[in-house]
Amino acid sequence: MPAESAPARPLAPPTVERHRPPGRDAAALLLRAARPERRQVLRGIAWLMLAAGLEALGPIAGKLFIDNYLLPRQAELPQIAGLLLGALIAGTVASWLRYRQLVRLSGVAMRSVQRIRETVYRHVLRLPMAFFDRAITGQLVSRVTNDTEAVKMLYVQVLFVMLDSLIILGGAMVAMLWLDWRLMLIVLALVPAVALIVFLYQRLSGPAVTRTRELRSELNAQVAESIAGMPVLQAANATTRFRQRFAGLSEAHYGSRLRELRANAWLLRPVLDFLNVLLLATVLWVFGLRAVGGALSALEVGILYAFISYISRVVEPLIQITMQFSQLQQALVGASRVQALLVEAEAPVAADRGRITAGEIAIEGLSFGYQPGRPVLHELSLRIPAGGFYGIVGHTGSGKTTVLSLLLRFYAADPGRIRIDGVPLEAIAEEAFRASVGLVPQEPFLLAATVRENIAMGRPLTDAQVEAAARAAHAHEFVMQLERGYDTPLGEGGARLSVGQKQLLAIARALAGEPSILFLDEATAHIDSETEQLVQHALTRLRGRVTVVAIAHRLSTVREADRIVVLNHGRLAELGTHAELMGIDGGLYQRLYQLQQLEDNGASTDDSSDIVGELRREPPSR
Repeated sequence: MPAESAPARPLAPPTVERHRPPGRDAAALLLRAARPERRQVLRGIAWLMLAAGLEALGPIAGKLFIDNYLLPRQAELPQIAGLLLGALIAGTVASWLRYRQLVRLSGVAMRSVQRIRETVYRHVLRLPMAFFDRAITGQLVSRVTNDTEAVKMLYVQVLFVMLDSLIILGGAMVAMLWLDWRLMLIVLALVPAVALIVFLYQRLSGPAVTRTRELRSELNAQVAESIAGMPVLQAANATTRFRQRFAGLSEAHYGSRLRELRANAWLLRPVLDFLNVLLLATVLWVFGLRAVGGALSALEVGILYAFISYISRVVEPLIQITMQFSQLQQALVGASRVQALLVEAEAPVAADRGRITAGEIAIEGLSFGYQPGRPVLHELSLRIPAGGFYGIVGHTGSGKTTVLSLLLRFYAADPGRIRIDGVPLEAIAEEAFRASVGLVPQEPFLLAATVRENIAMGRPLTDAQVEAAARAAHAHEFVMQLERGYDTPLGEGGARLSVGQKQLLAIARALAGEPSILFLDEATAHIDSETEQLVQHALTRLRGRVTVVAIAHRLSTVREADRIVVLNHGRLAELGTHAELMGIDGGLYQRLYQLQQLEDNGASTDDSSDIVGELRREPPSR
């Protein structure tokens, strides 16, 4: 297969190294990405070196023409024709080689960046939920898109331009050394001057470039946040404040970019153009001294021509190299940010082969806290039989969602142990666990796709299976009322559906996988009573076949549960059926139920607040 069309292969797993300089981060990332293409890279470099050597013959051919034919006035047409033909062939072959190899190396670059982007996205999908607790969506999207694009720029527009320029520079320096080593030393003095310019440029523009990319991420984050919360912004009349905050970020971004551009304007092309003129004047001055001293022979006129030609060939690559440093700074920062994301530890994946067979859940002495020294759960123990329907209730902050997150393996439970069918949770294979567990979240997530695609979610389900899941979730009726049924596009976030319809589709999606265990995270918190009854009917039909664990804010959702678990400050306070718990005079569940009855019946705010305050002040029950 040609090099340009070779398929991209995934990157090797990243090596975790923290606190590295941006340059080292970028180098590690690029080397790992290009490792599968190293033969193509080495071959391309070799051919570029050959092209540079052939191009270096042009001024030498001009020197021979001047010294051997022009100055002696010898019109030997066959020799002149041969010399010109050789120079033409060498230039043509060099141009063809440069074109072919730059295309080859660009293909290597594009495939390497493809690997980086796919690796970053795959890595993000494997990160633990604790990472997303602190991550900002807009900044994360910026890293996966903008920063990987900066890495592509580092490959295509920086590294290969600099590589080609360095090879041309090396070929010109070798040719000048062969012609006159003393004049070559004069030209070589340009290199330290360029190195000093690059050093000054990095010192002046480096902080500005880093700050520019940080501000760009913040701009992306605010745009994403504002779009996601647009109804709240407009309802709260906060659009002016957010616009002002965005304007402040935009102004800071403009100032940072302006500082970077000023460094570019002073230290890149103008300074090098001045050095080019200075170098040319120095070479002419040395030749003038030789002529005045009588040391200049007629044969050195050709050398003067060759050196003037080589000076342009030396200065132009140096200009190209320094002009890339603006892009290089941005690319290094982008690569460093990508590498920082790649070294984030992935969620542990169980290597064991345990599987879920029936769906029995056992929680034994479970304690957990998101931060050290601040536990949320305290020695919680609970057993849920296979096929059982258990509800978990409690006031805000009682630990309901934390229990669900631990059961879903979003966080590691330690100390304490969770077992499913007698197998430790961490010993169940990842694929087997996810295939046997369904989740209906409080805020249903829908793709900008059709109803069918939202239920199947990429699984190889038949149309009959999709429809059966929708019927089981009582979603089939409203789906068939859409203009194209199951093939109706829903728009971004399911914008065309009501909250209740979205929730029913989320339940259908969970049931389509035929799970052994179904978790519901306050799935009825934002739906109307009619839709809640449909959800209750769906849960009733699952009883005995699927283990159902429902985190509920509305107690009516779990009223018919086999057992209701009441949590209070991270501890198990009460356990029983609805009737049993309502029979506990002054119990937590009874007061929670009374509170909701007051709210449903339009009781005063003061009455509700008294009960809420009483619940939260109550000392933890063991």
